[in-house]
Amino acid sequence: MRIGIDDTDSPRGGCTTWALTELVRVAGEDGLDLVGEPRLVRLNPNIPWKTRGNAALSLRVGHGRGEPSIVGEISGRRVQAYPRATRPSPAERERFLEDAWDAVLAAAPQAPGTDPALVAVDRPLPASFYWQAVREVVPVRLAEQTLRRAGATFRVRASRRGLVGAAAAVAWPAHRVTWELLSYREPARVGTPREVDRASVVASQRAHPELFLCHDPATRRLLVSPHTDCPILFGLRGTDPAAPVAALRSVRSEPVDRWMLFRTNQATGDHLLRRKAADLRPYRAGILMGTVATPPATLAGGHVRFELADGSGTRLTCLAFEPTKTLPRVARALAPGDRLRVWGSRGRSRDLQLEGIEVLALEGRGRWRAPSCRRCGRRARSLGTARGWRCDGCRRRFPPEAAAWVEERRAVDPGTYHPTPSARRHLAPLAP
Repeated sequence: MRIGIDDTDSPRGGCTTWALTELVRVAGEDGLDLVGEPRLVRLNPNIPWKTRGNAALSLRVGHGRGEPSIVGEISGRRVQAYPRATRPSPAERERFLEDAWDAVLAAAPQAPGTDPALVAVDRPLPASFYWQAVREVVPVRLAEQTLRRAGATFRVRASRRGLVGAAAAVAWPAHRVTWELLSYREPARVGTPREVDRASVVASQRAHPELFLCHDPATRRLLVSPHTDCPILFGLRGTDPAAPVAALRSVRSEPVDRWMLFRTNQATGDHLLRRKAADLRPYRAGILMGTVATPPATLAGGHVRFELADGSGTRLTCLAFEPTKTLPRVARALAPGDRLRVWGSRGRSRDLQLEGIEVLALEGRGRWRAPSCRRCGRRARSLGTARGWRCDGCRRRFPPEAAAWVEERRAVDPGTYHPTPSARRHLAPLAP
């Protein structure tokens, strides 16, 4: 049985990942086992009504079979995940759904815009629904239709918008994956300053190179801990599931109340789709190829704007925001004629907010350098277009072709440029 949940947090508190750990706890109390790692699925980052990271969660439960692995710890008890399972009985299914929904409601704050949803289905949902949810704006009615076709059970409180995320988390096909281990605070400490030792995090990433985005060397900012009053203490992201689990023991912090390893779509770039400039509608993201059409302009605050023309000649305004650090520096050094591959997102405006730049080729820039007179050592002076050159010292003349073309050194080289780590989005690809 597959369960998906969404919309249990708010800007003032709550945490959907913590709510998911409560479902894992409830499943164990109801005699059901976890099948595979729980899943943390980031969806379209441009949705205007999202809370923070626009994440939905899912898990699979049943009666475990095969050799289990340790994927967490709750209340001092290790959480095991099995590679496969048999289905729970109808009575077990119904009891768990009731207990799970009670746990979701208990975890969700009573706040405007927090409208929790839970879906339960016995077979996978179409992967196409996930791809729509991570790249487009999905209407609630489409989520309801998809769930009804699959024979799913679902529960909501207030708005039904959470059904989109909950269904998408179940539908995620997990073709490209990373992992994140999330540790949680003791309940009495929530709302107080977090105690996580930066040096131990840096050392852990050095010891486990599979970890990524733990800290930002440029800003010296620690990236593993949130800045809200949610129950998360720190999170360790990795390209291999063993690295975060091993690194957990070496991070010095306040006491960890519980932890859970999630399979995620973070750092996969799943939200990006190759698009033409004319097809990039509001609240979508895309990858575009084109040529710089206007000189870059530096705006107030250090942001940089330029226009990109794609193969059809359609122009799109690109914005490199100052907090990304790397991208404004690169954008400022561009010139008309440079060929680029860029990726980024649109909000309500028509501008593409850049998440990365690949400089494919630079337009040649330079000047003609006057020939040097070997007789007196002076530089010759131009006599006009196609008339050649003349030395003012000895009056020696030189033909037009005596001049040399000197390429100017550009402040940017061909290559791929990402934002500084602290400005990267959850879904931003590690490699384009």
